[in-house]
Amino acid sequence: MEDAHEDRDSGRGRDGNALGTRWAAAGHAVMISGRDLGRSTAQAARMTEQAGGAVVRAGTWAEAAAFGDVAVVAVRAEGLAGTLAAAGPALRGKPLVDVTNAGPAHFDPARPLAAMIAELSGGHVVKAFNLCHVDVWRMTPPVFDGRPLAVPLCGDDPAALEATRTLVAGLGCTPVQAGGLDRAVLLEATAAFVITLWFGGADAQAILPPLASSGAHHPG
Repeated sequence: MEDAHEDRDSGRGRDGNALGTRWAAAGHAVMISGRDLGRSTAQAARMTEQAGGAVVRAGTWAEAAAFGDVAVVAVRAEGLAGTLAAAGPALRGKPLVDVTNAGPAHFDPARPLAAMIAELSGGHVVKAFNLCHVDVWRMTPPVFDGRPLAVPLCGDDPAALEATRTLVAGLGCTPVQAGGLDRAVLLEATAAFVITLWFGGADAQAILPPLASSGAHHPG
């Protein structure tokens, strides 16, 4: 699978850089973009080196949108509308992985980012990869106390979900189906909540009991 990787040099773009580097090292073709093509080209060269020589390309927003089978949106929330407009019609009907967060101070449940991305792009959006600090995506693989990191996915399109599950598994993580795209706002709310706890120095993971202590379960 090839990945059209849309990126920026700050904010969520750092997550995109880390994810793109890992995917390039795993054999996926990756293209990144940003507001400044020169900076994107320099970043692509750094990612190529970090990926062990697997070539990462740089292009315009429209070129990145048209590249490969999957696009990844990894920009700050305030830049989404402009980025998607610059990407143009190539995103329509394409699997589109959304890793964006509005930030704890700006999260608005009445304006879910995943739904906005779907409306503006016409892509098959899957919300994923938005709950972790960039350093987690630099781990090879992200494993904690012997347990691979689980990555929840919210989306409606079967092909887009399958493509995203492949990308999750390629990082050594476990994909977890978390419902349709209408539930992506819950992932965004979760990010806003736990990031606030982490910023305050709390162990956000400790607020939940292990599965064995979480009551009766009815899989399926």
